[in-house]
Amino acid sequence: MSVTIRDVARRCGLSISTVSKVFNGYPDISEATRRQVMDAARGIGYKPNALARALKTNRSYNLGVLFVDENISGLTHPFFAAVLNAFKAEAERHGYDITFINHNIGTMEMTYLEHCRYRNVDGVCLACVDFRSEEIYELIKDGIPCVTIDHMFDNHPSIISDNLNGIHMLVDRAAALGHRRIAYVHGQRNSLVTENRIKGFYRAMEYHGLEIPEGYVRQGRYDDVGSIRRHIQALLDRPDRPSCILLPDDASYFGALDALYERGLRVPQDISLAGYDGIRAVQAIHPRLTTVRQDSTAMGREAALRLIDHVEHPSTAVCDPVLIPCELMEGETLGKHD
Repeated sequence: MSVTIRDVARRCGLSISTVSKVFNGYPDISEATRRQVMDAARGIGYKPNALARALKTNRSYNLGVLFVDENISGLTHPFFAAVLNAFKAEAERHGYDITFINHNIGTMEMTYLEHCRYRNVDGVCLACVDFRSEEIYELIKDGIPCVTIDHMFDNHPSIISDNLNGIHMLVDRAAALGHRRIAYVHGQRNSLVTENRIKGFYRAMEYHGLEIPEGYVRQGRYDDVGSIRRHIQALLDRPDRPSCILLPDDASYFGALDALYERGLRVPQDISLAGYDGIRAVQAIHPRLTTVRQDSTAMGREAALRLIDHVEHPSTAVCDPVLIPCELMEGETLGKHD
């Protein structure tokens, strides 16, 4: 005989309606009651019927994740992997599954919107895409609940890392150590992330009264060691060589070190460096990189909470962007400059 929700209610001494609310993710249930019901269900081997729940609530309890990394690092990308892991954990805590949205189901090609409809997702998290593409606009305009990370659309929630202030903190720190010739190699100019960091750099340099020579701000590529290596070499060839170079991300540190060591230059004795992201693995490299840590866990968690709120409470959910603070991580690569 199969175990029913009535058996769970009898086991934990609660009403069937209360137990049903737990399994359907109602917010008016205390954590203690939720835990009591789930423990009782596990104890007698009861598993909620996902199809029955979907029919009852008119929801699939499935969230789509759209993650298209042009550098093809995929889920090995340390920053976005951490963001999506936090998103997944929070979504699962609320009873939702995750589906990655792409162009192909086996040999069948489809648009992102078609894939969302095919999988019947309740909402979509857009984490790393070309937000200017027609396919993304098609998805956004369709009316399916969406949350974006580091990009803003009207009438949709967004989770924004404080990139403007993050790069400002790096310039502040370099200026406090006596640096006046500060160069910045940024990533591709196709995102709100890059534009805010560039604005933050110019604002910070102006605040400290520092000149920015022509060619000191250079466009590289995120997570591209070869690109960064070439830009560092170009900066080192200048007669007015910078004393400090800000990098687009922590992964760029490997290319920068390679270019500097090739010239026999030491970090930070001969030239200072700073990164961006706060990737844990890079902190194991000597000298330890000075960088800005983005709170990837908070970004993923907030993205899940905002998306679920729009799925479950479309009439009352708010669309205001959520700004996630950054923090300066002191390392060993920003040294004093006389």
